[in-house]
Amino acid sequence: MPVSWFLLSLALGRNPVVVSLERLMEPQDTARCSLGLSCHLWDGDVLCLPGSLQSAPGPVLVPTHLQTELVLRCPQKTDCALCVRVVVHLAVHGRWAEPEEAGNSDSELQESRNASLQAQLVLSFQAYPIARCALLEVQVPADLVQPGQSVGSAVFDCFEASLGAEVQIWSYTKPRYQKELDLTQQLPVLPWLNVSTDGDNVLLTLDVSEEQEFSFLLYLRPVPDALKSLWYKNLTGPQNITLNHTDLVPCLCIQVWSMEPDSERVEFCPFREDPGAHRNLWHIARLRILSPGVWQLDAPCCLPGKVTLCWQAPDQSLCQPLVPPVPQKNATVNVSTWEKVQLQACLWADSLGPFKDDMLLVEMKTGLNNTSVCALEPSGCTPLPSMASTRAAHLGEQLLQDFQSHQCIQLWTDDNLGSLWACPMDKYIHRRWVLVWLACLLLAAALFFFLLLKKNRRKAARGARTALLLHSADGAGYERLVGALASALSQMPLRVAVDLWSRRELSAHGALAWFHQQRRRILQEDGVVILLFSPAAVAQCQQWLQLQTVEPGPHDALAAWLSCVLPDFLQGRATGRYVGVYFDGLLHPDSVPSPFRVAPLFSLPSQLPAFLDALQGGCSTSPGQPADRVERVAQALRSALDSCTSSSEAPGCCEEWHLGPCPTLE
Repeated sequence: MPVSWFLLSLALGRNPVVVSLERLMEPQDTARCSLGLSCHLWDGDVLCLPGSLQSAPGPVLVPTHLQTELVLRCPQKTDCALCVRVVVHLAVHGRWAEPEEAGNSDSELQESRNASLQAQLVLSFQAYPIARCALLEVQVPADLVQPGQSVGSAVFDCFEASLGAEVQIWSYTKPRYQKELDLTQQLPVLPWLNVSTDGDNVLLTLDVSEEQEFSFLLYLRPVPDALKSLWYKNLTGPQNITLNHTDLVPCLCIQVWSMEPDSERVEFCPFREDPGAHRNLWHIARLRILSPGVWQLDAPCCLPGKVTLCWQAPDQSLCQPLVPPVPQKNATVNVSTWEKVQLQACLWADSLGPFKDDMLLVEMKTGLNNTSVCALEPSGCTPLPSMASTRAAHLGEQLLQDFQSHQCIQLWTDDNLGSLWACPMDKYIHRRWVLVWLACLLLAAALFFFLLLKKNRRKAARGARTALLLHSADGAGYERLVGALASALSQMPLRVAVDLWSRRELSAHGALAWFHQQRRRILQEDGVVILLFSPAAVAQCQQWLQLQTVEPGPHDALAAWLSCVLPDFLQGRATGRYVGVYFDGLLHPDSVPSPFRVAPLFSLPSQLPAFLDALQGGCSTSPGQPADRVERVAQALRSALDSCTSSSEAPGCCEEWHLGPCPTLE
């Protein structure tokens, strides 16, 4: 029976011990012999035909004893099957014929006695409904051939069987010189566990019959001879036990045994090599600095590792090695072989108060009574004094005076190497309030000027209708064409918003937020949204309508405004708010997706007068849109269109991006 993850093994006795079944990774049968013998396993099974007994012509190899052992065949880590290993002990049977009996010369007889001994050994296995026969060829060297003496054993891996099955094994040679050996064995009826994942939980399924009672123990084994119980319970029948995946650690183990007298106990620790368990071990472990030079690590499991001193700059998260390095100390700590994770703790946490912008000095012994001092910086350890252009070098004389006048705090000392000191830097930090105030005044003036300019623009454009121009980014040439259209519309008069004129604001807030903000403002001011369709824009719209998603690409603007305006069309709120346009010769009107056809659709510049009339809400062109102005706009668009389509930067297909839906405006 295949067993996911592991099968529980057993040990017998009044005081049961715990053993684990050996795992075989090879998916095929194998055979091996003891030292001095050679074995060869025939491919596939053979017919189980013992044949009749024959007289031995001389010394022959015969089986003398059978042994079995339960193992697991696991071609995959999560797929194992119970298997019976067979060990056959061999001996030499018969004797050498005398010269007068054999009718051979002394030289021929001596030559036969110096030859190796070979035999074909058959192993027959039956466990309903399985019946198999395997054939091994065994060869014994001449120096081991001694009549009546044991020569070693042959091991066969293995015959698969099921828990609780009765197995029968026979062994004999071909030809057969003695009665075949036989062995009958009842395999134990034991529970087995299946370990599976269920979201953030790990599910342990105990598979036993309903009438059987078992004890279940979940515990930690931090060291081989120690055991820390976590959970114990008596169980009946099939059980499901749920563990949180964050509770798994490499030394988490399980024991199951029957509640009957002289029960058989089994154990397995399935998470020893699990990467997630090793990551959890790091998350659980806690490193504490009790005092300078004294530290404590709290963790449920122990692994070999090293502890060393390091230093941490104010703007950095991880410690850096000391320069010069301090010798590492061997210690029993939790070191993961799966990730390069570090545990660190700083003295500031307890002994020095809040984290400070101190300078760390390393005092090194250079002679019997001489020392040198250097300051630790991200670039290395700067000698004091120094001519380098670093912060510590600029304050070298002052730091040395503080160090010599005992104004620094000693953090750690070593009799052979030296000491580590922390020197306060507060009195050397000059706060330049004048520059700060000047920067604030400049910022306020710039903001005031921006607001004034924006107010003037609004005042100049009072009475003009607002419009938001949405397009796809199909290349530099196409962007110039879009810019020409936006500039022409601004002269009609219209207050036009387009992303090409707001790149800084677009970059600061993001495409989705910018388009949503502009659309909401335009519609609240009774403006109009202009959808400029291109082949790439049509392709994006079709994919969105069919798959409700678009693929990521460099042009996130198209996907952003598409997610903003599409709900208005799908929910019937587009009439009077939206106008669609496309350029002559770049798109056929039937290519525009049907949901967008509820809005008026115009081809530019051929239908420019009707388009401008739709933008003004049906007003006459006589006062606000003179014919000569309309003709100038049309001529500008034709010139830009001819330049775009004739250049190498003609618009291509837009790449697609996927963004979440934009909130709708009711």
